[in-house]
Amino acid sequence: MAKIEEVLTSYGVDYTVTMSRFMGNHALYLRFLNRFLEDNNVELLGKALEQGDMEGAYTAAHTLKGVAGNLGLTALYETAGDIAASLRRREACEGYPVMYQKVRAEFERIDGLVREIEEGEGI
Repeated sequence: MAKIEEVLTSYGVDYTVTMSRFMGNHALYLRFLNRFLEDNNVELLGKALEQGDMEGAYTAAHTLKGVAGNLGLTALYETAGDIAASLRRREACEGYPVMYQKVRAEFERIDGLVREIEEGEGI
């Protein structure tokens, strides 16, 4: 069974910095991580991109980036940051579908990460 530190580190989380934000409280961190997984900004981002709503897409991507950063989820932070940067510049980009799929893939990885932590911690 993997411990939370091992699992987070394997995902690329700076464990020490991230846990300091949560006062070293693993249960608190997991509560926020689970709430993040219930967040609908990934779906909002996809729908906004489909509808050509660049403002809505930017808001969703920027929110994902911010929360991912606070949770130490570096890969999602960077992926959401890439799409948010393009959307902020209002660039017409044929690459949005690919960028969005990368965001979705990272979000799904986080779901697996949570399951691995919960199994390892006996939660």
